[in-house]
Amino acid sequence: MPVIPAPAAPTHELGPTRFTSLATPSRGSTASAVWQVEIAPGTPPTPHSLTSEEVFVVLDGMATVRLGDDDATAGPGDAIAVPAGVRVAIAPAGDTALRMLCCMPVGGQACTDDGAVFTPPWAE
Repeated sequence: MPVIPAPAAPTHELGPTRFTSLATPSRGSTASAVWQVEIAPGTPPTPHSLTSEEVFVVLDGMATVRLGDDDATAGPGDAIAVPAGVRVAIAPAGDTALRMLCCMPVGGQACTDDGAVFTPPWAE
């Protein structure tokens, strides 16, 4: 199907963070997983790494980004390219929500600091 209709509501919620699966294998894509994430202001980052590259594009708000040992700030229109195996932590900066578009290859997995490896359900 060339057009995958947008879901009417977020498809996953994890505390104050909402994920909306847009193009994923369960929705009809085969090689790329794309979703939107909205993180409430004041939400602390969740440090993790990935088994494949992931790209975040800031749509609204500002992000504080820690990528490996480097710190940066990203705003609307900025892309954050996270290489496979590099620890990343992203959080809203300021008092507004952070909304980003995210993309990674189908099959990419997240690796948490406690050693858990999983496919994010919003990317399935």
